[in-house]
Amino acid sequence: MNILVCLKQTFDTEEKIVLENGAISEDGVEFIMNPYDEYAVEEAITLRDEHGGEVTVITVGPERAESALRTALAMGADKAVIVDDEDIETDEYSIAKILAAVIKDREYDIILGGNMAVDNGSGQVGPRLAEELNIAQVTTITKLTVDGGKATIERDVEGDIETIEVSLPVLVTAQQGLNEPRYPSLPGIMKAKKKPMERLTVDDLNIDGEVAAKTSVIETFLPPKKEAGRILSGDVQDQVKELVQLLRNEAKVI
Repeated sequence: MNILVCLKQTFDTEEKIVLENGAISEDGVEFIMNPYDEYAVEEAITLRDEHGGEVTVITVGPERAESALRTALAMGADKAVIVDDEDIETDEYSIAKILAAVIKDREYDIILGGNMAVDNGSGQVGPRLAEELNIAQVTTITKLTVDGGKATIERDVEGDIETIEVSLPVLVTAQQGLNEPRYPSLPGIMKAKKKPMERLTVDDLNIDGEVAAKTSVIETFLPPKKEAGRILSGDVQDQVKELVQLLRNEAKVI
């Protein structure tokens, strides 16, 4: 079974966001593999160990994104591909186009990715990629079982579970609860240094049509600081009257 995992390098979730000149500063910031993509990598390795085959991890990003791929290789993935996008502006549209160009001539049974990236939270790249490749897609999955040429999948749907049966190939996006990602072991980290890493540029892919971003960030700003709360005094009836007055005259929500 040939399994592909699309992953992204993101800010460490413990990092403090600092704005400089209207943009997020990356000075001294720690970058990690997107946490949702860790579930995808873990599931890919588990499927490979169960059914045989190999796991290829793919990312589109700057040179520093190689460290996220090395983490996936240390977890147990077999090989990696990085596409340098530093010369162009990218968004979900262009990333999906680039990934499709990387993948279209490769053999694969399943493509996995995270449900979303923690930096922008759009959750678009996986579905867009499936449309580009014209294959089935199932998002926010919490269980995946493969039997021959079909997969049985469970996914989150508004507090309930939906069960889907689909033929391969299929693209799925991983939700929390799918598995418990392993930590890279020391032997795994040492082996990762010797595993193959294919390096490409966007020009190497000979992509037909426009690949530049369709969207752009107009403004980036931090949320306003929360004001201190107010405790209402008096009996319940007085508190209700004061609350209604405040909602009407100050908050202006009624």
